[in-house]
Formats: sequence, C-alpha cells, structure tokens
Amino acid sequence: MLRRIKISLFVLLLVVTVACTNKKVSNPIASVDSKQPDKVLFDKAMDAMKHNRYDVARLTLQTMINTYPDSEYIARAKLSLADSWYDEGGTASLAQAEAEYNDFKTFFPNMPEAAEAQLKIANIHYEQMEKPDRDFTHALRAEEEYRNLISEFPDSKLVPEAKKKLLQVQEVVAEREFEVGKFYYLRQSYPAAIARLRTLEDRFPLYSKADEGLYLLGQSYEGELKILRARPSCTAFNVPKGCINETAKSNMLQDFTKHAADAYSRIITRYPLMDRADDAKKRLADLKMPIPRPTKAEVAQNKAEIDSRKDNTMVAKVMHSFAKHPDVSSAVTIGEPTLVDSQPMSPSDVVREANAAAVGGGGKSVSVEAVGSGPVPAGEAAPRSDTPAPDAAAPATSPDASASAPPADNSAPPTSDAAPAAADPNELKPNVAADSATAPAPQQVNEIQSGAATTTSAGTSEADQPADDKDISSSKPKKKKGLEKLNPF
Repeated sequence: MLRRIKISLFVLLLVVTVACTNKKVSNPIASVDSKQPDKVLFDKAMDAMKHNRYDVARLTLQTMINTYPDSEYIARAKLSLADSWYDEGGTASLAQAEAEYNDFKTFFPNMPEAAEAQLKIANIHYEQMEKPDRDFTHALRAEEEYRNLISEFPDSKLVPEAKKKLLQVQEVVAEREFEVGKFYYLRQSYPAAIARLRTLEDRFPLYSKADEGLYLLGQSYEGELKILRARPSCTAFNVPKGCINETAKSNMLQDFTKHAADAYSRIITRYPLMDRADDAKKRLADLKMPIPRPTKAEVAQNKAEIDSRKDNTMVAKVMHSFAKHPDVSSAVTIGEPTLVDSQPMSPSDVVREANAAAVGGGGKSVSVEAVGSGPVPAGEAAPRSDTPAPDAAAPATSPDASASAPPADNSAPPTSDAAPAAADPNELKPNVAADSATAPAPQQVNEIQSGAATTTSAGTSEADQPADDKDISSSKPKKKKGLEKLNPF
C-alpha cells in the first residue's frame, strides 16, 4: 500500500513538473529549438506579423532589441522590424521602412540579408512610381537603388530580379525623356529637342520607342537645315539682315546633314525590324546619303528584343489609362540595363556644336566670331576650338531658338557661285571624316544592295555578314497602322 502511494506521488509530481515547464518553440528561420526569453519574444512578434498585428509585432521586437542587445536574433529582429512597416504599406509606413532597411545595412553590411534590404528599398520606390507625365521622383530613386543593389551585391541571387525591375523603371524614365523631346520638336525648338533626344539615345538603347526617338532626332536636324537654308548669305557688298557667311553656312549644312544621316542610319542598323526603319531609308535617300545594311546579328538582336516585350490587349490598355502606376509591359526582359549614365546634353551644347562646325572645329567648346570681324589676317594662326571666346562674342540666337551661326562677315569677298537662299538639295555633300582617306568607297547611294556579294575576311562569322532582304522581311513584325507623321514644317 505504501509503495502504491509513493508511485502515485511520483507520477503526480512528474505531471506538475511537465505542466509548469515552458513549452519549446521552433523558429524556422534559425532552425534551432530554444526556450530562451529572447527567442520567445521573437516568435511572439512573428506570430503577430502573421496575423497583421503590426503594432504588437513592432512593440515586441523593440522590447527584445532593447532588453537583449547581444541576442543571436538581433539581426533578424531589426530586419523584421523594417518588414512590419513595409507590409503595413502607406506613404508614411514605407518611408519608415526605408529608414529601417538603411539602418540594417549600416549595422549588418556583410550579412546575406543586406541585399534583401537593398531590394526592399528599391521596391518601395518602384511601388510608388507614377506615370511618365507625372512626378518622376520615385522613378529616379528606384533606378538609383536598383543600380546600387547590382553594384554593391554583384554575387547576390537577387541581381536578376533587380535587373528586370531596372529595365522597367528605365522604360518609364525613357518615355518621359521622349515626350519632352517631342514637345520641343513640335514647337520647333530644335536645339532643346536635339539635346533631349540625343541623351535618350545614349542612356536608353533598349527603350521600346528608340527608333521613334532617333527618327525625331533626324527630323530635328532637318528642321535646322530648313531654317539655315532660308537665311541669306553675306557678301562684301550686300549684308542683309540675319545673313550668314557663305563658308560657315556650307559647313553647318554639311554638319546638320551628317547628324541627321547618322540618326537615320542607326535606326536601320540597330533597330532594323522596328516601324521607322523604312521611313529612315526614305529620308537617307532624300538627303542623298548612303543607306547602310544591318548585319544578321543585329537583326537577330532586334528580333529578340521585340519578342521579349509583352503586347497588352485593348482592355488592359484601357484599364492602365485609369491607373496611377505606369504600364511597363513594353519594357524588354532581355539585355543589360544602363548602369552608368552618360553626361546629359543641353541646348547650349547643341548651339556650341553648331558654332564649332561653322568655324571648322569639331569640339563642343568653341570661340564665337565677333560681329563685324573679318577673316583671319595673314600670318596669324586660325582660332582653335578651345580658345576662350572674346568678351564681345555672343551666340546669334538663344538656345531655345534654332542653332546659332557665326555673325555676318562683312569683309568676305564676293563669289560668283554663291549658293542661293532657297533650298538646293544638290549642295548637300556627305561630311567625310578627316581620317577617311583610306576608307573604302560606300555602296551605291540611295539604293539597298539586295543580293550583292559581301567581302568578308577569313575569320568573319556569318552573324557579322550583312542580312538579306528576306531575313529582314521574314523577321519583321506587322507594322503598326497609322504611324504618326511628325513634321511641323
């Protein structure tokens, strides 16, 4: 009997002991079993976040951080604190989340989760990004933060996702640059349009309307050509208002023609399957410039880029017109995004470039001839493009007007073959580079050499050979109907 009583007391004591013992909890993040108080607080916070009780989760996590600063869960606690603000959403909460993620990167820069924190910072601005015609602050910040992730954590498994999002952000930023350039073009402010469109070409080669941007760039230079041809030429006996020296005029005509031809040629070689390729060939023919032919590799590259873009349905386009966030379906999903921006061009740079062409220079920083100055006297060196301009020098026009030209040269001797003020297409000559004396002669002008034999070296691959017409026509998607005609003059 006494033995039974002892056994019963032992069993009862065992049951009470087990009931009073803290229950073990399992954290899937740490993959360890523990009953330490910091672990209990951390699990309690995770459970609160799971049930969207973010205030309770933050209070519990902050208590754990302040009470156990040396805990092994301190890093995960700080990251989870930022996650609670991120999951809660809202402008104020997202701003607080960004601050918390930056703190985590500062205290734990070498942890694998630092890349995750940087991705969340970029996503915060991506989710607040607006359409191209609205505030673009978040788009620029998202572009910057995705670039930081790629440069700071090149070995992270999150880099492919960051590149994909960066391509979408750059599509939105490029769309804004294109619309601004188009705005200036339609108002015939050609230097401003050229500055925007050349910056667009340099920064965003994967933009879905890159061919349209290049076509507008060529049209802007042609607009400058029209204005320049309309200006009268100066002679020693006739100095009409707004006249220009004949030599300077000829130099500028060649320079504008060359720039326009370069823009059209790039459409044909870089974007041969896009809508403006045929229009670019027509413009080169009208300018009496050689028409290039893309290689097979360039055709294949452009086809892959077009195929990677998503073609939204009409319903989706209508729905996006009412949405706050931009439609990024036209962004490519292949290729490398631009990680370093080139120096943006300004309208003043365009004007200086035109002045440099007028005096025979090639740089962007040139001296401008003063009003009433004559030709360079014998025995004196010709002015250099890097010579500081005299105090009296000033551009003939403002940067927002047509590209300025040197003032009238009243002492220029009369010439019997001076070009008339009206447009004369025969006076346009290709601007041949100084080192092109040994370059091979171009192909037949104004004609696509179909089926012509191509001379290649022994080591040239087939992809580098010029593409045939059938390669282009078979790969080219159906051309969009009603392609906009942008011709303000």
